[in-house]
Amino acid sequence: MKDNIAYCGLDCNACQAYIATQNNDDRLKEEVAKEWSKLNNCEIKKEDINCDGCKANGRKTVFCSTLCPIRKCALDKGVTSTCGKCPSYCSCSTVKMITEHNLEAKDRLDNKR
Repeated sequence: MKDNIAYCGLDCNACQAYIATQNNDDRLKEEVAKEWSKLNNCEIKKEDINCDGCKANGRKTVFCSTLCPIRKCALDKGVTSTCGKCPSYCSCSTVKMITEHNLEAKDRLDNKR
């Protein structure tokens, strides 16, 4: 399985939207859309569940493509690997939105330094 770690340290290979897209699984896309709609208190359609990975060229969910502050920051700073390679990583409040709640993501970023 290829290294498909997002800027924030999350593993895209484990993301249900990524899995549904790569497997062209409409049933899973419907499940993800329903779950994300509840979590975000807005309507998300199965057509919105398309992603080829955070750093890959290609499709992204709406959140990842336009709303994710971590991805936007990394792109603005020209980070090509993960936030773990960014000089501001240790003091970054933006990436801490993930790393404070997901120790696996934090470990990935710490190991990519």
